[in-house]
Amino acid sequence: MTDTVPAPGWTHPVRKAVLPGTPEGLKRLLEKVQSWAPYVDGLLLDDVAAVLDDHMPCEDEVVEHAQRLSSHLTRLVNLAVASKVDQRDRKVADLVARGRELRSEELPGGYGQAVGHIRRMAWTLNELLELMVKHQCLTDEP
Repeated sequence: MTDTVPAPGWTHPVRKAVLPGTPEGLKRLLEKVQSWAPYVDGLLLDDVAAVLDDHMPCEDEVVEHAQRLSSHLTRLVNLAVASKVDQRDRKVADLVARGRELRSEELPGGYGQAVGHIRRMAWTLNELLELMVKHQCLTDEP
């Protein structure tokens, strides 16, 4: 379509802008961009350390730790898949699968089982982070 509209101070005809996609699609894209959080391994390391420390998190902290670790798992798994390192390294592929499985599981109701679940998440994150650094997908500096 070459429909033109006059532009103030401009003597040449200018084509009307054509948006790439539907308004609903653009709104959905904007929501995704606005909710995106960059990968910050310093926070990941702090969260992993808080869960794997000798001190067990109290019952009130378990749900928050699970949410934070799940968010880290999502970002790191997505990064592993996007960089295709999971296709080059079987250990990374296994950790990606384990991370997806842990993220999809509900947090167990009992305190001991919930702590075990978040610790499995933290170990998976720690191992995946090490392999991602080894494959130079990340720097080892927070």
